[in-house]
Amino acid sequence: MSYVPQIKVPASYIRGGTSKGVFFSLDDLPERAQTPGEVRDKLLLRVIGSPDPYGKHTDGMGGATSSTSKIVILSKSHQPDHDVDYLFGQVSIDQPFIDWSGNCGNLTAAVGAFAISKGLIDPSRVPKNGVSVVRIWQSNIKKTIVAHVPVTDGVVQETGDFELDGVTFPAAEVQVEFLDPADGDGVMFPTGNLIDDLEVPSHVIEGGTLKATLINAGIPTIFLNAQELGYIGAELQEALNGDKEALARFETIRAYGAVRMGLIDRVDEAEKRQHTPKVAFVARPTPYTAASGKEIKADDIDLLVRALSMGKLHHAMMGTAAVAIATAAAIPGTLVNLAAGGGERDTVRFGHPSGVLCVGAEAALENGEWTAKKAIMSRSARVLMEGWVRVPGDSF
Repeated sequence: MSYVPQIKVPASYIRGGTSKGVFFSLDDLPERAQTPGEVRDKLLLRVIGSPDPYGKHTDGMGGATSSTSKIVILSKSHQPDHDVDYLFGQVSIDQPFIDWSGNCGNLTAAVGAFAISKGLIDPSRVPKNGVSVVRIWQSNIKKTIVAHVPVTDGVVQETGDFELDGVTFPAAEVQVEFLDPADGDGVMFPTGNLIDDLEVPSHVIEGGTLKATLINAGIPTIFLNAQELGYIGAELQEALNGDKEALARFETIRAYGAVRMGLIDRVDEAEKRQHTPKVAFVARPTPYTAASGKEIKADDIDLLVRALSMGKLHHAMMGTAAVAIATAAAIPGTLVNLAAGGGERDTVRFGHPSGVLCVGAEAALENGEWTAKKAIMSRSARVLMEGWVRVPGDSF
Protein backbone atom coordinates (compact mmCIF):
# COMPACT_ATOMS: atom_id res chain seq x y z
CA MET A 1 0.00 0.00 0.00
CA SER A 2 1.33 3.43 -0.92
CA TYR A 3 0.96 6.48 1.31
CA VAL A 4 0.94 10.18 0.51
CA PRO A 5 4.15 11.77 1.88
CA GLN A 6 4.22 14.73 4.24
CA ILE A 7 4.35 18.29 2.98
CA LYS A 8 6.27 21.22 4.48
CA VAL A 9 4.62 24.56 5.28
CA PRO A 10 6.70 27.58 6.40
CA ALA A 11 5.71 28.57 9.95
CA SER A 12 6.92 30.03 13.22
CA TYR A 13 6.14 28.91 16.76
CA ILE A 14 5.86 32.05 18.89
CA ARG A 15 5.04 32.99 22.45
CA GLY A 16 2.92 36.10 22.75
CA GLY A 17 2.03 37.22 26.27
CA THR A 18 1.01 34.12 28.21
CA SER A 19 0.02 32.18 25.08
CA LYS A 20 1.81 30.28 22.32
CA GLY A 21 0.72 29.65 18.76
CA VAL A 22 1.73 28.62 15.26
CA PHE A 23 2.07 31.64 12.95
CA PHE A 24 1.72 31.56 9.17
CA SER A 25 2.00 34.07 6.36
CA LEU A 26 -1.13 33.61 4.26
CA ASP A 27 0.87 33.29 1.04
CA ASP A 28 2.91 30.43 2.54
CA LEU A 29 -0.12 28.21 3.04
CA PRO A 30 -0.89 25.65 0.31
CA GLU A 31 -2.95 27.38 -2.35
CA ARG A 32 -6.12 25.44 -1.59
CA ALA A 33 -5.81 26.46 2.09
CA GLN A 34 -5.41 30.17 1.43
CA THR A 35 -9.15 30.74 1.55
CA PRO A 36 -11.42 30.10 4.56
CA GLY A 37 -13.26 26.83 4.72
CA GLU A 38 -13.05 23.12 5.39
CA VAL A 39 -9.72 22.55 3.62
CA ARG A 40 -7.94 25.24 5.62
CA ASP A 41 -9.46 24.06 8.89
CA LYS A 42 -8.41 20.44 8.24
CA LEU A 43 -4.83 21.53 7.55
CA LEU A 44 -4.61 23.65 10.68
CA LEU A 45 -6.26 21.02 12.87
CA ARG A 46 -3.60 18.55 11.71
CA VAL A 47 -0.85 21.08 12.44
CA ILE A 48 -2.04 21.44 16.04
CA GLY A 49 -2.81 17.73 16.44
CA SER A 50 -6.56 18.00 16.93
CA PRO A 51 -8.89 16.42 17.64
CA ASP A 52 -7.02 14.43 20.26
CA PRO A 53 -9.15 12.15 22.47
CA TYR A 54 -6.14 11.76 24.76
CA GLY A 55 -6.02 15.54 25.33
CA LYS A 56 -2.24 15.71 24.84
CA HIS A 57 -1.56 16.95 21.28
CA THR A 58 1.29 14.45 21.12
CA ASP A 59 1.13 14.32 17.31
CA GLY A 60 0.99 18.05 16.67
CA MET A 61 2.23 21.50 17.63
CA GLY A 62 -0.52 22.22 20.14
CA GLY A 63 0.06 22.26 23.87
CA ALA A 64 -3.33 20.76 24.79
CA THR A 65 -4.49 23.90 26.63
CA SER A 66 -6.55 26.88 25.56
CA SER A 67 -3.38 29.02 25.82
CA THR A 68 -1.34 26.85 23.48
CA SER A 69 -3.80 25.52 20.88
CA LYS A 70 -3.82 28.56 18.66
CA ILE A 71 -3.30 29.55 15.04
CA VAL A 72 -2.42 32.94 13.54
CA ILE A 73 -2.52 33.83 9.83
CA LEU A 74 -1.10 37.17 8.67
CA SER A 75 -1.08 39.01 5.36
CA LYS A 76 -0.45 42.51 4.07
CA SER A 77 -3.48 44.55 4.95
CA HIS A 78 -6.26 45.37 2.51
CA GLN A 79 -7.55 48.05 4.87
CA PRO A 80 -6.60 51.74 4.43
CA ASP A 81 -4.04 53.00 6.95
CA HIS A 82 -3.25 49.50 8.23
CA ASP A 83 -0.11 47.41 7.78
CA VAL A 84 -1.19 43.84 8.37
CA ASP A 85 -4.37 41.74 8.55
CA TYR A 86 -4.44 39.38 11.53
CA LEU A 87 -6.69 36.32 11.62
CA PHE A 88 -6.86 34.19 14.78
CA GLY A 89 -8.11 30.64 15.25
CA GLN A 90 -8.76 28.98 18.62
CA VAL A 91 -8.35 25.27 18.03
CA SER A 92 -10.49 22.83 19.97
CA ILE A 93 -8.47 20.12 21.70
CA ASP A 94 -10.86 17.17 21.48
CA GLN A 95 -13.30 18.29 18.80
CA PRO A 96 -12.68 18.75 15.05
CA PHE A 97 -13.28 22.47 14.78
CA ILE A 98 -11.59 25.85 14.95
CA ASP A 99 -13.39 28.82 16.49
CA TRP A 100 -12.82 31.95 14.41
CA SER A 101 -15.26 34.11 16.40
CA GLY A 102 -12.82 36.20 18.44
CA ASN A 103 -9.35 37.60 18.95
CA CYS A 104 -6.38 36.52 21.06
CA GLY A 105 -5.01 39.53 22.91
CA ASN A 106 -1.90 37.73 24.12
CA LEU A 107 -0.77 36.62 20.66
CA THR A 108 -1.48 40.13 19.39
CA ALA A 109 1.80 41.09 21.07
CA ALA A 110 3.64 38.85 18.58
CA VAL A 111 1.79 39.96 15.44
CA GLY A 112 3.81 43.12 14.85
CA ALA A 113 7.14 41.37 15.32
CA PHE A 114 6.20 38.51 12.99
CA ALA A 115 4.92 40.95 10.37
CA ILE A 116 8.18 42.91 10.46
CA SER A 117 10.39 39.84 10.29
CA LYS A 118 8.43 38.39 7.36
CA GLY A 119 8.55 41.59 5.31
CA LEU A 120 4.84 42.31 5.59
CA ILE A 121 5.54 45.88 6.77
CA ASP A 122 6.76 48.71 4.54
CA PRO A 123 10.49 48.98 5.36
CA SER A 124 10.11 52.77 5.65
CA ARG A 125 7.94 52.17 8.74
CA VAL A 126 10.67 50.22 10.52
CA PRO A 127 13.37 52.39 12.12
CA LYS A 128 16.96 51.16 12.43
CA ASN A 129 16.73 51.80 16.15
CA GLY A 130 13.63 52.74 18.09
CA VAL A 131 10.00 51.62 18.08
CA SER A 132 8.08 50.48 15.02
CA VAL A 133 4.39 51.34 15.17
CA VAL A 134 2.50 48.49 13.50
CA ARG A 135 -1.14 49.12 12.57
CA ILE A 136 -3.02 45.82 12.77
CA TRP A 137 -6.44 45.02 11.37
CA GLN A 138 -7.96 42.26 13.51
CA SER A 139 -9.96 40.41 10.88
CA ASN A 140 -12.04 38.28 13.28
CA ILE A 141 -13.65 41.22 15.07
CA LYS A 142 -13.01 43.99 12.49
CA LYS A 143 -11.06 46.22 14.89
CA THR A 144 -7.81 48.19 14.88
CA ILE A 145 -4.91 47.32 17.18
CA VAL A 146 -1.64 49.23 17.35
CA ALA A 147 1.52 47.42 18.47
CA HIS A 148 4.67 49.29 19.49
CA VAL A 149 7.52 46.92 18.63
CA PRO A 150 11.11 47.67 19.75
CA VAL A 151 13.74 47.49 17.01
CA THR A 152 17.53 47.36 17.40
CA ASP A 153 19.91 47.53 14.42
CA GLY A 154 16.95 47.07 12.09
CA VAL A 155 15.85 43.82 13.72
CA VAL A 156 12.97 43.16 16.11
CA GLN A 157 14.30 43.18 19.67
CA GLU A 158 12.97 40.22 21.64
CA THR A 159 15.23 40.19 24.69
CA GLY A 160 14.89 42.62 27.58
CA ASP A 161 14.08 43.02 31.26
CA PHE A 162 10.28 43.32 31.08
CA GLU A 163 8.66 40.77 33.38
CA LEU A 164 5.14 39.45 32.89
CA ASP A 165 3.44 37.33 35.53
CA GLY A 166 2.62 34.00 33.95
CA VAL A 167 5.80 34.00 31.83
CA THR A 168 8.95 32.51 33.36
CA PHE A 169 11.65 34.66 31.72
CA PRO A 170 11.90 38.41 31.00
CA ALA A 171 11.82 39.78 27.46
CA ALA A 172 11.37 43.04 25.55
CA GLU A 173 8.24 45.06 26.34
CA VAL A 174 5.63 45.45 23.59
CA GLN A 175 2.89 47.98 24.24
CA VAL A 176 -0.42 47.11 22.62
CA GLU A 177 -3.34 49.51 22.08
CA PHE A 178 -6.82 48.14 21.38
CA LEU A 179 -8.77 50.93 19.69
CA ASP A 180 -12.56 51.06 19.98
CA PRO A 181 -12.46 47.59 21.57
CA ALA A 182 -16.22 47.05 21.88
CA ASP A 183 -16.99 43.84 20.02
CA GLY A 184 -19.27 43.60 16.99
CA ASP A 185 -21.27 46.70 16.09
CA GLY A 186 -19.89 48.71 18.99
CA VAL A 187 -22.69 48.14 21.52
CA MET A 188 -20.74 47.56 24.71
CA PHE A 189 -23.64 46.37 26.86
CA PRO A 190 -25.91 44.28 24.62
CA THR A 191 -28.75 44.20 27.18
CA GLY A 192 -28.45 47.92 27.91
CA ASN A 193 -27.69 47.21 31.56
CA LEU A 194 -24.51 47.47 33.62
CA ILE A 195 -25.74 44.58 35.77
CA ASP A 196 -28.29 41.96 34.75
CA ASP A 197 -30.17 39.23 36.55
CA LEU A 198 -29.02 36.32 34.42
CA GLU A 199 -31.51 33.46 34.47
CA VAL A 200 -29.98 29.98 34.58
CA PRO A 201 -31.29 26.53 35.52
CA SER A 202 -31.97 26.13 39.23
CA HIS A 203 -29.40 23.34 39.54
CA VAL A 204 -26.71 25.89 38.62
CA ILE A 205 -27.55 28.31 41.40
CA GLU A 206 -30.29 28.31 44.00
CA GLY A 207 -33.06 30.65 42.89
CA GLY A 208 -32.09 30.40 39.22
CA THR A 209 -30.58 33.89 38.83
CA LEU A 210 -27.09 35.36 39.04
CA LYS A 211 -25.93 38.96 39.02
CA ALA A 212 -23.90 39.45 35.86
CA THR A 213 -22.21 42.18 33.85
CA LEU A 214 -22.43 41.26 30.16
CA ILE A 215 -19.93 43.29 28.18
CA ASN A 216 -18.53 43.39 24.65
CA ALA A 217 -15.06 44.89 24.99
CA GLY A 218 -11.93 43.12 23.80
CA ILE A 219 -13.97 39.93 23.76
CA PRO A 220 -17.57 39.24 24.83
CA THR A 221 -17.36 38.45 28.55
CA ILE A 222 -19.74 37.43 31.32
CA PHE A 223 -18.61 38.76 34.70
CA LEU A 224 -20.00 37.20 37.88
CA ASN A 225 -19.48 37.72 41.62
CA ALA A 226 -17.16 35.11 43.09
CA GLN A 227 -19.01 35.02 46.40
CA GLU A 228 -22.34 34.27 44.73
CA LEU A 229 -20.70 31.19 43.20
CA GLY A 230 -19.14 30.06 46.45
CA TYR A 231 -15.60 31.21 45.65
CA ILE A 232 -13.29 33.83 47.19
CA GLY A 233 -11.73 34.87 43.89
CA ALA A 234 -8.19 33.75 44.77
CA GLU A 235 -8.54 30.20 43.43
CA LEU A 236 -5.80 28.60 41.32
CA GLN A 237 -6.29 26.17 38.44
CA GLU A 238 -6.38 23.00 40.53
CA ALA A 239 -9.35 24.30 42.52
CA LEU A 240 -11.60 24.26 39.45
CA ASN A 241 -10.06 22.26 36.62
CA GLY A 242 -10.36 18.97 38.48
CA ASP A 243 -13.97 19.66 39.43
CA LYS A 244 -16.11 18.42 36.53
CA GLU A 245 -19.33 19.58 38.16
CA ALA A 246 -18.01 23.11 38.60
CA LEU A 247 -16.77 23.28 35.01
CA ALA A 248 -20.11 22.02 33.73
CA ARG A 249 -21.85 24.69 35.80
CA PHE A 250 -19.68 27.42 34.31
CA GLU A 251 -20.31 26.11 30.81
CA THR A 252 -24.06 26.24 31.41
CA ILE A 253 -23.77 29.83 32.68
CA ARG A 254 -21.69 30.70 29.62
CA ALA A 255 -24.29 29.24 27.27
CA TYR A 256 -27.19 31.11 28.89
CA GLY A 257 -25.11 34.30 28.96
CA ALA A 258 -24.31 33.92 25.27
CA VAL A 259 -28.02 33.75 24.46
CA ARG A 260 -28.71 36.80 26.64
CA MET A 261 -25.94 38.70 24.84
CA GLY A 262 -27.41 37.80 21.44
CA LEU A 263 -24.35 35.84 20.36
CA ILE A 264 -26.34 32.65 19.79
CA ASP A 265 -30.04 31.82 19.53
CA ARG A 266 -30.11 28.61 21.59
CA VAL A 267 -28.00 27.35 24.48
CA ASP A 268 -26.97 24.20 22.61
CA GLU A 269 -25.22 26.36 20.00
CA ALA A 270 -22.58 27.25 22.61
CA GLU A 271 -20.91 23.87 21.95
CA LYS A 272 -19.76 25.20 18.56
CA ARG A 273 -18.70 28.59 19.95
CA GLN A 274 -16.23 27.66 22.67
CA HIS A 275 -13.95 30.69 22.31
CA THR A 276 -16.62 33.33 22.96
CA PRO A 277 -18.03 34.54 25.20
CA LYS A 278 -15.65 34.19 28.13
CA VAL A 279 -16.91 33.78 31.68
CA ALA A 280 -15.08 35.27 34.67
CA PHE A 281 -15.70 35.96 38.34
CA VAL A 282 -14.52 38.90 40.43
CA ALA A 283 -13.96 39.69 44.10
CA ARG A 284 -12.55 42.35 46.38
CA PRO A 285 -8.78 42.14 47.06
CA THR A 286 -7.46 39.52 49.43
CA PRO A 287 -3.90 38.21 49.80
CA TYR A 288 -3.04 34.93 48.07
CA THR A 289 -0.14 32.88 46.78
CA ALA A 290 0.16 32.83 42.99
CA ALA A 291 0.89 29.65 41.03
CA SER A 292 4.59 30.55 40.94
CA GLY A 293 4.75 30.83 44.72
CA LYS A 294 4.79 34.63 44.56
CA GLU A 295 2.93 36.27 47.44
CA ILE A 296 0.31 38.77 46.28
CA LYS A 297 -0.71 41.32 48.90
CA ALA A 298 -4.17 42.89 48.99
CA ASP A 299 -2.54 46.31 48.59
CA ASP A 300 -0.92 45.14 45.32
CA ILE A 301 -4.24 44.88 43.50
CA ASP A 302 -7.58 46.61 43.02
CA LEU A 303 -9.57 43.38 42.64
CA LEU A 304 -9.33 39.66 41.97
CA VAL A 305 -10.38 38.11 38.66
CA ARG A 306 -10.49 34.50 37.54
CA ALA A 307 -11.46 33.66 33.96
CA LEU A 308 -12.27 30.47 32.09
CA SER A 309 -11.18 29.78 28.54
CA MET A 310 -12.29 26.80 26.45
CA GLY A 311 -13.93 25.27 29.50
CA LYS A 312 -10.99 25.51 31.93
CA LEU A 313 -9.73 28.08 34.41
CA HIS A 314 -6.97 30.06 32.67
CA HIS A 315 -3.50 29.90 34.20
CA ALA A 316 -3.13 33.69 33.99
CA MET A 317 -5.39 36.03 32.01
CA MET A 318 -6.39 36.17 28.37
CA GLY A 319 -5.33 39.46 26.80
CA THR A 320 -8.75 40.17 25.36
CA ALA A 321 -10.38 39.41 28.72
CA ALA A 322 -7.92 41.86 30.30
CA VAL A 323 -9.32 44.49 27.92
CA ALA A 324 -12.84 43.60 29.07
CA ILE A 325 -11.75 43.81 32.73
CA ALA A 326 -10.11 47.22 32.32
CA THR A 327 -13.04 48.61 30.34
CA ALA A 328 -15.64 47.33 32.82
CA ALA A 329 -13.55 48.66 35.72
CA ALA A 330 -13.59 52.12 34.14
CA ILE A 331 -17.41 52.23 34.11
CA PRO A 332 -19.00 52.99 37.49
CA GLY A 333 -21.64 50.45 38.48
CA THR A 334 -20.42 47.27 36.78
CA LEU A 335 -19.60 44.24 38.90
CA VAL A 336 -15.94 44.69 38.00
CA ASN A 337 -15.96 48.35 38.99
CA LEU A 338 -17.73 47.63 42.27
CA ALA A 339 -15.26 44.86 43.13
CA ALA A 340 -12.47 47.37 42.54
CA GLY A 341 -14.04 49.81 45.00
CA GLY A 342 -16.29 51.81 42.65
CA GLY A 343 -15.76 55.29 41.25
CA GLU A 344 -14.00 56.44 38.11
CA ARG A 345 -10.64 55.03 37.04
CA ASP A 346 -8.49 54.77 33.92
CA THR A 347 -6.23 51.92 35.07
CA VAL A 348 -6.81 48.77 37.07
CA ARG A 349 -4.48 46.26 38.75
CA PHE A 350 -6.05 42.85 39.04
CA GLY A 351 -4.83 39.62 40.57
CA HIS A 352 -5.00 36.46 38.44
CA PRO A 353 -3.74 32.93 39.16
CA SER A 354 -0.18 33.73 38.04
CA GLY A 355 0.15 37.19 39.57
CA VAL A 356 -0.80 40.78 38.78
CA LEU A 357 -1.61 42.64 35.57
CA CYS A 358 -2.13 46.38 35.14
CA VAL A 359 -4.25 47.54 32.19
CA GLY A 360 -5.40 51.00 31.17
CA ALA A 361 -8.72 51.82 29.55
CA GLU A 362 -10.71 54.84 28.41
CA ALA A 363 -14.52 54.78 28.37
CA ALA A 364 -17.03 57.59 27.86
CA LEU A 365 -20.76 58.08 28.24
CA GLU A 366 -22.09 59.35 24.89
CA ASN A 367 -25.76 59.91 24.12
CA GLY A 368 -26.71 57.83 27.12
CA GLU A 369 -24.56 54.83 26.13
CA TRP A 370 -21.12 53.80 27.31
CA THR A 371 -18.46 53.49 24.61
CA ALA A 372 -14.92 52.16 24.88
CA LYS A 373 -12.25 54.40 23.39
CA LYS A 374 -9.20 52.21 23.87
CA ALA A 375 -7.40 49.85 26.20
CA ILE A 376 -3.64 49.65 26.66
CA MET A 377 -1.45 46.93 28.08
CA SER A 378 2.16 45.80 27.96
CA ARG A 379 3.06 42.26 26.93
CA SER A 380 6.11 40.55 25.47
CA ALA A 381 6.74 38.11 22.65
CA ARG A 382 9.50 35.76 21.54
CA VAL A 383 10.05 33.44 18.58
CA LEU A 384 10.57 29.92 19.95
CA MET A 385 11.16 28.12 16.66
CA GLU A 386 10.90 28.86 12.97
CA GLY A 387 11.14 26.83 9.80
CA TRP A 388 8.45 24.43 8.56
CA VAL A 389 5.67 22.38 10.02
CA ARG A 390 5.03 19.03 8.37
CA VAL A 391 1.65 17.38 7.85
CA PRO A 392 0.56 14.33 5.86
CA GLY A 393 -0.33 15.44 2.36
CA ASP A 394 -3.70 13.69 2.45
CA SER A 395 -4.84 15.20 5.75
CA PHE A 396 -6.63 18.18 4.16
